Amino acid sequence: MSRVTLGEVADEIRETCKENKERFPVVGLEHLVSEEITLSKWEEPGDNSFSKLFKRGNVLFGRRRAYLKKAVMAPFDGICSGDITVIEARPDRILPELLPFVIQNDRLFEYAVGKSAGSLSPRVKWEYLREYEFELPDIAEQRKLTEVLWAIQEARDAYKKLIAATDELVKAQFVEMFGDPWANPKYLMVPIDELGEVMTGTTPSMKKQEYYESDDICFIKPSDLAENCVTIVTRSESYISEKARMVGRIFPEKSVLVTCIGTIGKVGITTAESSCNQQINVIVPNNFVNYCYLAHCLLYIRDQMKEMANAPVVPILNKGDFSAIKLPLPPLHQQEQFADFVQQTDKSKQELEQTLSELTVTYKKILADRLG
Repeated sequence: MSRVTLGEVADEIRETCKENKERFPVVGLEHLVSEEITLSKWEEPGDNSFSKLFKRGNVLFGRRRAYLKKAVMAPFDGICSGDITVIEARPDRILPELLPFVIQNDRLFEYAVGKSAGSLSPRVKWEYLREYEFELPDIAEQRKLTEVLWAIQEARDAYKKLIAATDELVKAQFVEMFGDPWANPKYLMVPIDELGEVMTGTTPSMKKQEYYESDDICFIKPSDLAENCVTIVTRSESYISEKARMVGRIFPEKSVLVTCIGTIGKVGITTAESSCNQQINVIVPNNFVNYCYLAHCLLYIRDQMKEMANAPVVPILNKGDFSAIKLPLPPLHQQEQFADFVQQTDKSKQELEQTLSELTVTYKKILADRLG
């Protein structure tokens, strides 16, 4: 085990494409997923403005907003954004298969954030990254460590696929029971504002310290809601005090949340009295609509809501247009049958998520102990 700098075992690659770019897949910063070491999204070859080349096995590090923790191992040769630093291992010093774990490490990201410059869109340069220090085992130990880490990574990926599969199972059950809620519904279509009271969130004045002096009520923001599933909101990043009730809008449990400014169509359900900001519309369902059914119905028309919110700068789906969207209204007992199915599926999903969480804790502990 020896103490080394990143620059002693790896190099930044600055090669530019001087041939036909249309033969290379394209990777932008948006294709790198936070805390994921494998690349799962990219654009197919075509005309683009990027010119930085990378090779299979290189590490692609998102140097802009390093706190997002974006770094992956490239599975093919391609072209990437200038906001991505391409890093190549020196095979005589470090196994190329181990380098991604050195970089996809909380300690390195914390270091990168500290060395970033710029207020609105901070970036970190290689000249600082290369000075990052960490513990590096000898080559024999690197091989053993690499096998363990990739085995854990494969297990994590498998659990993520199982979790995604449960979401697809729920969607398939929904379509079987109710049809496609936009293109081919099986039941009478009813505007959202006839399914419950529709309101928009509001933010209590930040100047009133008494509104934020205690953690009485969840104050939900779009960042509290997941992208591709219904979020059951049990906690949030922010809270407001009971004193904010007089100026803020407070919604009961089993209210349905939908983001309508910026990121369109994230969906959540409250589990207690909650408040939210003005980027979120809230439906308090009436007594002939099941909140779980309603939330999933909205989730499955997310693409259509995005199209309705098309805007040149910030997408906005205003309250009036949102309220007028029509959704299928099946008999309440069928909605409740679906909700029961979701509840059973969620139990399996929670068990998978718990195992994945424990596996991730083990994975990060190994990184900290062996490559810290």
